[in-house]
Amino acid sequence: MDAKNLIEEGKSVLGIEFGSTRIKAVLVDEKGNPIASGSKEWENELLDGIWTYSEKAIWDGLAECYADLKKNVKDQYGVTIKKLGAIGFSGMMNGYLPFDENDKLLVPFRTWRNTITEEAAAKLTEALNFNIPQRWSIAHLYQAILNGEYHVPSIRHFTTLAGYVHFKLSGRKVLGVGDASGMFPIDSKTGNYDKKMLKTFDSMVKDNGFPWKLSDILPEVLSAGENAGELTEEGVKLLDVDGDLSAGIPMCPPEGDAGTGMVATNSVLVETGNISAGTSVFAMIVLKENMKNLHKEIDMVTTPAGDPVAMVHCNNCTSEINAWVRIFDEFGKLMGKEFDRGELFSKLYGVALDGDKDCGGLISYNYFSGEPVTGFSKGSPLFVRTAEDSFTLPNFMRMHLYSALATLKVGLDILTVEEKVKVKKMYGHGGFFKTPKAGQTIASAATGSPVSVMETAGEGGAWGIALLALYMVEKKAKQSLASYLEDVIFAGSTGTELMASPEDIEGFTAFMKKYVAGLSVEQAAVVFL
Repeated sequence: MDAKNLIEEGKSVLGIEFGSTRIKAVLVDEKGNPIASGSKEWENELLDGIWTYSEKAIWDGLAECYADLKKNVKDQYGVTIKKLGAIGFSGMMNGYLPFDENDKLLVPFRTWRNTITEEAAAKLTEALNFNIPQRWSIAHLYQAILNGEYHVPSIRHFTTLAGYVHFKLSGRKVLGVGDASGMFPIDSKTGNYDKKMLKTFDSMVKDNGFPWKLSDILPEVLSAGENAGELTEEGVKLLDVDGDLSAGIPMCPPEGDAGTGMVATNSVLVETGNISAGTSVFAMIVLKENMKNLHKEIDMVTTPAGDPVAMVHCNNCTSEINAWVRIFDEFGKLMGKEFDRGELFSKLYGVALDGDKDCGGLISYNYFSGEPVTGFSKGSPLFVRTAEDSFTLPNFMRMHLYSALATLKVGLDILTVEEKVKVKKMYGHGGFFKTPKAGQTIASAATGSPVSVMETAGEGGAWGIALLALYMVEKKAKQSLASYLEDVIFAGSTGTELMASPEDIEGFTAFMKKYVAGLSVEQAAVVFL
């Protein structure tokens, strides 16, 4: 069936992901091929010291993103979307969205980017004997308890961004297991929250006399392929302001951007991994079994099917690159030149490959916010050089690409060196990999392994959640998510694989030696500024 007829018959499947800087929608056919897309740029704001997105920004952004998709469909196929085969929503993992008995948001959305839960994360990690990062939802909840925040007794449920959007559109308080694993630890044997740890948490807060237990206020956990409700009439009003879309469309479990990234890169099999690089960067490696030791730099989460995953998450990646690209764009306008932003990014990423392998000695720290992997609760973007360093445009851009993955490498070395984790395949996706060869070469130099990029890598998590929605519709009784992706979606597709040269790897290693040694300079900048 061609795309136009598929859309007219209501059999196309929609995925929408709330990323850090962009909300994106991808419409796919019955084989998972993207046939239309839409997007809406948005930005977080620092409000009273908290990184947040307002409720208005969430709902306006969703409506504008969907409207852009509708326009794209109309322009391409001359039809209006009235029905869909399924819908899926995903978003930035972690964070804190607590609601009262009337489903009113009690405090502004606290995103993953906040590093304000150090005390809570440390105490939970010790009590649970399980690494609880600062950005995890349970760390935000416990910090609010430690702070004596007024709203805590009124909480009746709390969730992630994807869970919030799904709830408002379906009425169901559920979460995909991958996203849930960033709220509270999951027992991969049961595919649900770890019961022993739930009891430990309840005992930690029993003296507070709250009218709830943790299991009462967490979302219900669902695995990939399960039905997570239907689009309601109220949901239609939030999604399609024109009212063209019909209610009753089945919805898959809402997922986090880590899980959708794994799906989008076919990285849900054991000993496969992926790097998702955009505003933040994280690497996910599917394990045969849980790690032997507790490492505070490594998160233990799950695939959307519930398998254990080691995750290295860094708060900062391309924001500093984006800032410098804006400067170059402003310079162009000053000189009477108008640049296409996509081409400008491509040229600047590309010229980085012409730089010295060690960036000519240049060093930068892309810390817009704190970076727990290297021990920073706050950050300050910093560029450092000596008079003897080779300050050229290629070196400058190569330095920024190295810096974007430097903290990630610190965490990955723990997995590969200390835990001796094996990785057979590594995939890259996200904006960092859009320019051919550039980001891929740097990522390979950082990991010391081949990195593949799929043709669909630019579609990212929105495509990934669309595939999860399609899997819910198409899956056979005994077909696992891994086999569905391998045999149906990615059959015969291996992507473009690239291995960095020994010189590239040596250059990144030299950069890292100087980078780690200079962390004290970044710390001084944070204190001074």
